[in-house]
Amino acid sequence: MSDSLSTSPAVLEVVEALFISLLSQPIGPSTSLEITNKVISSDVQVGAILAGGTFPGPLIQGKKGDHFRIDVVNRLTDTTMPTSTSIHYHGLFHHRTSHSDGAAFVTQCPISPGHSFLYEFDVLGFLSALMSCPGTFWYHSHLSDQQCDGLRGPFVIYDPADPAAHLYETTIITLADWYNASSLLALKFKSTLINGLGRYAGGPLSKLAVVRVVHGQRYRFRLISMSCDATFEFSIDHHPISILEVDGINHQALAVDSIEIFPGQRYSFVLHAGEEIDNYWIRSPPPVKPASQPDVFANATNSAILRYVGAPDVDPTTQSSGSRALVETDLHPLLPSPVPGAHIPGGADINLHFDITRNMTTLKWFTNGVNYAPPSVPVLLQILSGAQKAEELLPKGSVYPLPPNKHPFHLHGHTFHVVRSAGNATYNFDNPVVRDVVSMGGSTDDLTTFRFTTDNPGPWFLHCHVDWHLEDGMALIFVEDVDAVAHQKPPQISAAWDQLCPIYDGGVRV
Repeated sequence: MSDSLSTSPAVLEVVEALFISLLSQPIGPSTSLEITNKVISSDVQVGAILAGGTFPGPLIQGKKGDHFRIDVVNRLTDTTMPTSTSIHYHGLFHHRTSHSDGAAFVTQCPISPGHSFLYEFDVLGFLSALMSCPGTFWYHSHLSDQQCDGLRGPFVIYDPADPAAHLYETTIITLADWYNASSLLALKFKSTLINGLGRYAGGPLSKLAVVRVVHGQRYRFRLISMSCDATFEFSIDHHPISILEVDGINHQALAVDSIEIFPGQRYSFVLHAGEEIDNYWIRSPPPVKPASQPDVFANATNSAILRYVGAPDVDPTTQSSGSRALVETDLHPLLPSPVPGAHIPGGADINLHFDITRNMTTLKWFTNGVNYAPPSVPVLLQILSGAQKAEELLPKGSVYPLPPNKHPFHLHGHTFHVVRSAGNATYNFDNPVVRDVVSMGGSTDDLTTFRFTTDNPGPWFLHCHVDWHLEDGMALIFVEDVDAVAHQKPPQISAAWDQLCPIYDGGVRV
């Protein structure tokens, strides 16, 4: 519910080091999530916006079939940073609950400081077993680039009927870039944090995250990139890994030594702790070495530790090993997943081509010549208020209407078949990877092509998951089945949702 809160004087807590929050108790499926300001010290004190007072935020968890009720309470008071907020549950479909998708100015107005909003949604699959929702997800602010100030955390839906659950222990590894300045000032990240801990070049020898394993056991690691900008090359010295889940979708087992993981992506992999009892580096450097730090592991930056029970409490001395890097086109869904449309290039019912360009003077991004800017009224509210046509929907030029039941970079409300991956000129209509975040090619002739079926009515954001690029306009909105949205207002859209905009419009809009 959107209730007014008491506005006591601001209290800023100084935390002595970045910390791992996954040691605290998970929350969910019915829970309250307080959004607060803290000052985090990692040699340089930085103001942060945190969920539950920790970075990363607490694990929100549930099981397949659960009904989630997450009351987000906005207690932000630091006016040098955004004080409004919204929370997006990345990778969930929100079938007929698009008002709980959390994308500010697309499906809601932001939650104003001193107020709260109850997000409600189910995690039952609505299309097929392929999209039945157990898997690895995450949550983050979807207002401006606020997530870069710390508002991000893991979200996992477990399957009680998973036939392989007894074969391995399960744990979570989060990857994040960290900036020794607020998001309004930062463009280059200072350090890679693994489970909330990390070092930076020239900084103190602060604690690193330690992942403990027992010799001989198998582990399912849920790897989540909560990055604002950075891409990571993830690996564990001397330990091959077997991928079994991609962005919440089970895939056929694929053995690799390293994973290039882009912002917003998730992978589950199985690791067999069968090496000598010792310490091993977990590595997560950027794929391109920055000029300011040619040795990306100096000072044990971009690193964590895999520690066998019985190994001494010291840093590893292992060297990077293995040469089998993940190739996206080698990923195939575990269950049959027919690609919608005719199995030829351009064989969808609706074919959309997006040219992404940048104005190097203003540094703004454009999609088909249009720079996305958030509308003053959320697109969902525009539809519910009677807007029907693309020319009636704001922002002009950034809204693409799609009829129901047609087959056409993170796309909300859907997963999609990647029929042509970046760096590959061949189309795959047989059994391509299914995911919700895909990388674009690096040149004008390196196309990325994906298909999805328009079977989930609502306004859905398609945007670059590099936050600085989204903030500079690399985004658009698909409005799917306008009639269904306009004429079948879900009863779950509460009076509290209706009040978000009047409260926000009547306050300080930040």
